[in-house]
Amino acid sequence: MNRRPWFAWVSLGARLILGGVLLVAGVLKVSDPETAAQAVRAYELLPPVLADPVGWGLPFLEIAVGLLLILGFGVRVTAASAAALMVVFLIGVASAWARGLAIDCGCFGGGGKVDPGQTQYLQEIVRDVGLLALAVWLCFNPASKFALESDPHAMSGETAS
Repeated sequence: MNRRPWFAWVSLGARLILGGVLLVAGVLKVSDPETAAQAVRAYELLPPVLADPVGWGLPFLEIAVGLLLILGFGVRVTAASAAALMVVFLIGVASAWARGLAIDCGCFGGGGKVDPGQTQYLQEIVRDVGLLALAVWLCFNPASKFALESDPHAMSGETAS
């Protein structure tokens, strides 16, 4: 398939936005693992024996996926991982909203119970759907400008034979 030359630029933007958001989210949470675990517990989806390790490990996963996307290494697989994360985040937020929980998503630190008027579920869902769209774009269009790893055929618009 002949790729349009601007696809590589769109993919660069998608990599930097998605990777940047994940990197910032992870960095903001990594220094306070107990609060990150509290945010996961607030969703009431996992037993504490699982919620705590997920809360402690999630920031490191976000940092790793974010860095790989920014650097442009293993973009298709990394974007698929980011897409899976976004789907999990969307399910969590939608579930909390549907069950009437009043929590802060904990996406960028913090998290836990809040006053019902302080929830921002719709904004969080819209943001995560947008990030999911970027991840899906990258799954199908991983070659981009300034990537450490890229398919030279995809970058030039040629098809591999």
